[in-house]
Amino acid sequence: MPLISFLRIFRAALFVAALSFSATAAVAQSGSPKPPEQKPAGETAKDGQKSIDEIAEAARVLTGPAGNPECVWLGRRVVSLLWRDDLDTAFRHLDLYDRFGCPSSHIQATFRCVVRQGHIDPKAQDSLTGRVHACWLNPGLAPTPAAAAQPPASAGTGSH
Repeated sequence: MPLISFLRIFRAALFVAALSFSATAAVAQSGSPKPPEQKPAGETAKDGQKSIDEIAEAARVLTGPAGNPECVWLGRRVVSLLWRDDLDTAFRHLDLYDRFGCPSSHIQATFRCVVRQGHIDPKAQDSLTGRVHACWLNPGLAPTPAAAAQPPASAGTGSH
C-alpha cells in the first residue's frame, strides 16, 4: 500500500509542478502588458446607444424571431464574421443563434444581400456594420448601382 500512496503523491506533485511551470512561462512571455486603448466615455455611450437603437429598429421592422434582440445581435455578428472570412468564429456564433431559435434562413438572405452590394473597404468597419444592418432589415435590398456596374470576373485565363 505505501508504494501506491507514494505514486499518487508523486503524480500529484508532478502535476502541480507542471502547472506552475506553465504559469511561470506564460507570465514571462507576456512581459508588461500595455493597457488597451480606451475610447472616451462619450463615444462608448454613443456606440452603445446606436446599437440599442438599431436593435429596437429591427424589432419594429421585422416580424418573427429575426427581430428578437438576441437574433439581431448574434445574426449580424455571424454575417460580419462570414464577410471577414472568420468562419470558425462565425460557426460558433451560428450555433448560439440556432440555440436561441433564430431563423437560419435570415442569415443566408442577409449574407447574400451583403455580398450582392459589392466591395467594402476592409479598413472602414462602420461601412460593413452599416451594410450588414441595412441588409438585416431588408435582405431583398437591391444592389447599389456601383456594385451592379462592376463587370463579373471571367472564369477563364484568356487566350495565349
